[in-house]
Amino acid sequence: MRPHSRAGKGAKLISARHTLLSDSWKADVEALEAAIGCFQTDRHLTHDCRVVFFEISGDTHLHVNVTHEYKTKAARGWAGPGAVPDGFVHNRLFRDTPQNEMIRHIRDMVFAERI
Repeated sequence: MRPHSRAGKGAKLISARHTLLSDSWKADVEALEAAIGCFQTDRHLTHDCRVVFFEISGDTHLHVNVTHEYKTKAARGWAGPGAVPDGFVHNRLFRDTPQNEMIRHIRDMVFAERI
């Protein structure tokens, strides 16, 4: 569960981590975390953002939370925002979605417009 993060000079931080219960999503999550590490943050992100991948026992979906310090508009297909102690969280489930589509959906939520 090694966190990945990226921030350039003057850029905001995007971090990604996972808490998986099995190996069924391991390869996908590792690829998604690597892709998140390549996001360019210098122009589009106005605050830090955290992405967490997890599984729930008895559920075959990959769950993804994206937490921002401030409220953002929900990207298409995401639930939220929900207020949490460190900001506002949006959630989405994936099951049979190709990796390139998953990362596009995650990128849309990471760079969602601040309200």
